[in-house]
Amino acid sequence: MSAPVTTAAGAAPVLPTPPVVSVAYHSGHGHTAVLAEAVRAGALDAGAEVHLIKVDEITEEQWSLLDGSDAIVFGSPTYMGTASGAFHAFAEATSARWATQAWKDKLAAGFTNSGSKSGDKLHTLQFFQILAAQLGMHWVSLGLLPGWNSSTGSEHDLNRLGVFLGAAAQTNVDEGPDAVHKADLATAEHLGRRVAETAAVFLAGRNRAA
Repeated sequence: MSAPVTTAAGAAPVLPTPPVVSVAYHSGHGHTAVLAEAVRAGALDAGAEVHLIKVDEITEEQWSLLDGSDAIVFGSPTYMGTASGAFHAFAEATSARWATQAWKDKLAAGFTNSGSKSGDKLHTLQFFQILAAQLGMHWVSLGLLPGWNSSTGSEHDLNRLGVFLGAAAQTNVDEGPDAVHKADLATAEHLGRRVAETAAVFLAGRNRAA
């Protein structure tokens, strides 16, 4: 986060405004909700104000929270090679924001879960990225090297699935949300922290420019 700023000699430091990060997600069976909580924890740890928003239950008040956010992290399970139907319905509903460019220059990022190691999760993350681009947002990547890709690596590495675009998780289809892999949770937490830290830099720059 940004360091405190002193406005004049001897004056009390003015603490920077914390960035507002919203996690807009759909979870079919609870696995993606666990990841959303991990993203939230990482963003909170970096000093952000964080809102969790279930897109299949979104209210007008929550739409306003998204409008006022500095960053929005999209999350959905990967079903049949793309985001869930509930998330697609939310994405279509953002067209009103597209028409007014209401989310232009906000930050965006994404995370997803599927039962297979690949499961075509990349396509879901690309869908999120294109949605963000349509809305004029700036995409924040995962910012990690791949894990578990050498003889010295293990399934407990951060980014164990080797994805760069966002946070990806794999959970066996016959296991519940408590079985989401700890390394995947840590990767999602890293994403939340990275988004919050990046948002703090953007916010500080905008405040200075103003």
